[in-house]
Amino acid sequence: MRTIESRAAQAQQQCLSFREEYPFTHNFLETPAGALHYVDEGPRDASPILCVHGNPTWSFYYRRLIQACSHNQRVIAPDHLGCGLSDKPQDWSYRLEDHIANLERLVLELDLRDITLVVHDWGGAIGCGLAVRHPERIARVLVMNTAAFPGGRIPSRIRVCRTPFLGALAVRGFNGFARAAVEMAVENAGVMTPEVRKGYLAPYDSWNNRIAVQRFVEDIPLSPEHPSYATLQAIDSDLRLLREKPIAIVWGEQDWCFTPAFRKQWERRFPLAKQLTIDEAGHYVLEEAHERILPWFQAWQKES
Repeated sequence: MRTIESRAAQAQQQCLSFREEYPFTHNFLETPAGALHYVDEGPRDASPILCVHGNPTWSFYYRRLIQACSHNQRVIAPDHLGCGLSDKPQDWSYRLEDHIANLERLVLELDLRDITLVVHDWGGAIGCGLAVRHPERIARVLVMNTAAFPGGRIPSRIRVCRTPFLGALAVRGFNGFARAAVEMAVENAGVMTPEVRKGYLAPYDSWNNRIAVQRFVEDIPLSPEHPSYATLQAIDSDLRLLREKPIAIVWGEQDWCFTPAFRKQWERRFPLAKQLTIDEAGHYVLEEAHERILPWFQAWQKES
């Protein structure tokens, strides 16, 4: 088994080409299936912000939030197993329930309390799965272009990636999902500088390293027969446990995957949620509109 020091050295080497964008210390938590990488910046005695990413991103997505908030708050941003700088086991389940268990393991290991939970994409289901298990540890929740409830539809460009054999060839063989995302998940292509593109794509540089990208696509539960449908439905039912907490919704309105229809689903569940809609932004809303979102987010934390 590799040591924490050797893992950190390898992670640092992987990040050399975009080090200015991602200048953080590398931390690891051992799980039964492999080591989970996470960023942990800021004063340890401060109230924590827990940032949960989706697919095909990793903690790199939250880098500007980490830099903006870690001067007076503790900011933790894990990479799901198979993603980012975490281990990428080839024989793990990659099911929603098991991603939630890994996040729960991290929160309990670090004994995080009074958490400001920030979620995006698959992070909504995973993060809210944690939150409804431990509502006493959650202070407030910010959701960005995500869902934690059955949606019943996915765009055809994602559906095709679930096609047997051809889907794996596109996603894992040609990196079609992660590479397409850096172009198609933003409305302003100018934000994807060469260094930023390297950051998003670096962890997904081979067939084996793209396993979670494919497994996340396959784990989208579209019908009650899917293995993760009951897990997602249970999370939705238990969202009521968060109704007394401050909830904020930030949405890139041009998202073709998590469309404004998903935002309205959040509004129905949390009618008192504070909202910030970014009309000109797409799915990677924090990438495109961080200059607007981060001051708004910090002000919301103070007032809530």
